Amino acid sequence: VDPRVTLTSILEILAESMGMSRGTLTLLDPETKQLYIELAHGLTPEEKSRGVYRIGEGITGKVVETGEPIIVPDIGKEPLFLNRTRSRGDIRRENISFICVPVKVKGDTIGVLSVDRLFIDKSVSLDEDVRILTVVTSLIGQAFTTAKMVELEKKNLIKEKLSLQRELKSPYRFANIVFVSDKMREILDSAWRVSQSKATVLLRGESGTGKELIARTIHYHSKRCDKSFISVNCAAIPDTLIESDLFGHVKGSFTGAVNDKKGRFELADEGTLFLDEIGDIPPSTQVKLLRVLQERRFERVGGSKGITVDVRIIAATNRNLEDAVKEGKFREDLYYRLNVVPIRIPSLRERKEDIPPLVGHFLQLYNEENGRDVKISNEALDTLLIYDWPGNVRELENCIERMIVMAKNDLIMTEDVPITIDTKLLNRQSDMSSVYGQARTLDNTIEFMEKEKIIEALKRAGYVQARAARQLGITSRQIGYKIKKYGITTP
Repeated sequence: VDPRVTLTSILEILAESMGMSRGTLTLLDPETKQLYIELAHGLTPEEKSRGVYRIGEGITGKVVETGEPIIVPDIGKEPLFLNRTRSRGDIRRENISFICVPVKVKGDTIGVLSVDRLFIDKSVSLDEDVRILTVVTSLIGQAFTTAKMVELEKKNLIKEKLSLQRELKSPYRFANIVFVSDKMREILDSAWRVSQSKATVLLRGESGTGKELIARTIHYHSKRCDKSFISVNCAAIPDTLIESDLFGHVKGSFTGAVNDKKGRFELADEGTLFLDEIGDIPPSTQVKLLRVLQERRFERVGGSKGITVDVRIIAATNRNLEDAVKEGKFREDLYYRLNVVPIRIPSLRERKEDIPPLVGHFLQLYNEENGRDVKISNEALDTLLIYDWPGNVRELENCIERMIVMAKNDLIMTEDVPITIDTKLLNRQSDMSSVYGQARTLDNTIEFMEKEKIIEALKRAGYVQARAARQLGITSRQIGYKIKKYGITTP
């Protein structure tokens, strides 16, 4: 609660119930070292604007300087009383007493509270008024302390939110995606180009290939990067609830709808909506989804009010949508609406040269997470290269995590690899080094991958080193060193 609202009420009570008029809260500006009227009861805006004092100037300035209250029984007879606001007319004829009490926070005077009192005669003590005002200033001090703490908390929360946003965005930078294969380079090149547009994207690929990673990367490199990225797994939502989940509902529209609820489209307004497993969406919902893609307008379930949204759609599927269209399971017009920019993510068995750098990445990740320093033998790495990985990158990640958690020693051997491989394939292990060359040694592979990333960043940046360094999240000096280290030539 803003303390100024509460204090305004207090000044009104002092005026109406206790005869204390022109209640004024004057605060010290720590930068200018001047006092300005913050709140006033019974003063016009013009009178309030005139109430500016230096420390030590007039009664108000003296109270701030000394930190002690001052009572002026009759302002008409007090030379220090400045009447700067000129709100009292001829003070020599007003018969007014003036009481000024310091407002303190942790012993420091931050301002003053002052009031006018009708002067009766010298025999009437104003000490009781001072006591009451001292209690009020104590409350004022507490209110401003609380408000300052709340403001600090807000700033910390904003700072933390920005930090978390940066942390969330970091893994989705193109420079941080782990690969060395030409196939992934082509995919990321397409993703980079489409990220600069508003086009609808359809990501194709088997489960575990990293479709959501690519979707998030596109979002965080687009002009919508500071807006929401909302992800929906269409296969995980029951057919009876998917419309409500996507488009929201109004209160009472069905049993259990006790309140109005926003759907994913509304939550993603001005951002990106990722529709994963789009091939599993029921036919009844396909009709409504098609309309939203065409018009960017819909109604909540049970509602009649049209809602317009500005949403970028990225869809993904591991199904053959073309076959689904032929079989009448997926609307052809919806398919064409989604298939504006198709990007196919290759399976891990199609890009096995990416396995060593991915292994290195996951080793580092899960070693840090588990406080270990586990390494992998070349023989165990060869075993991973032979395997076809039907679960793709997700399966590889789970495999590495399991090996680190279960490792009895700091070196993973072939027998520690928790996958079943055909005996005939195991006999080909000796051939793996010649097939993958440098990929067999993790250190060499990681250096190769870093070199490739620098080359790609330079290409995207038009070979401007400072711009490429920003893309990679490093300094111009660092990229210059790496260009020299890897012998990279630039046009």
